[in-house]
Amino acid sequence: MNIPTPHIGVSQQGIVAKTVLMPGDPLRAKFIADTFLEDAVQFNNIRGMLGFTGTYKGKKISVMGSGMGMPSIGIYSFELFQFYGVENIIRIGSCGAYTDELELYDVILATDAYSESAYAKVQSGSEDDVMLPSPELNEKLEGFAKELEIELHKCRIHSNDVFYNGQEGYFEMVRDKHGCKAVEMESFALFANAKATGKKAACLLTVSDSLVTHKVTTAEERQNAFTEMMKIALEMAE
Repeated sequence: MNIPTPHIGVSQQGIVAKTVLMPGDPLRAKFIADTFLEDAVQFNNIRGMLGFTGTYKGKKISVMGSGMGMPSIGIYSFELFQFYGVENIIRIGSCGAYTDELELYDVILATDAYSESAYAKVQSGSEDDVMLPSPELNEKLEGFAKELEIELHKCRIHSNDVFYNGQEGYFEMVRDKHGCKAVEMESFALFANAKATGKKAACLLTVSDSLVTHKVTTAEERQNAFTEMMKIALEMAE
């Protein structure tokens, strides 16, 4: 029997699948469960961070929100890895484009995540400012995208601690100095947790806005319309 953690109220053994998809928005997790999963069962609602387990094409998979920012995904992903037998977490999130090569709704597979965050240093003493996803998971996700005929943009992403950054020219500096093509706020911590626990993690992103062209998607579109990355990640069910 699992012992509930402070943030995930699971006691039933095996209700959380070995592979968990993690959107930031818990309502996106609910959308995925309602739209794609069969026999979905809700396993978490603490603090409104909804988690569900069901089957996709007859295979088991879970989906759970992570919240916004590294401290939030850091808590949830660590508890899933450490206490609930989860082996793989695939973040499926939104991001901002740092280059006009990326359009709204383009799907990105993160090759690595650069951050100025102290998360990895505080969590495990790591001085690295770049964290890597699992090569095995990335290879599988790339293969599924090819089978589904969904174009993937593979690139380094920036995991930022501050959404409202007031420093003029900051994103251009990060883009040009560190080679980041998009920005989000979670993957560096997720990859650090996977490394610390000996588990696997990957990140698929959909471009929701552009810091170059200033095009944006609505909150409803971010919740319900990012289906291509969802379909790729759901193929990880086993």
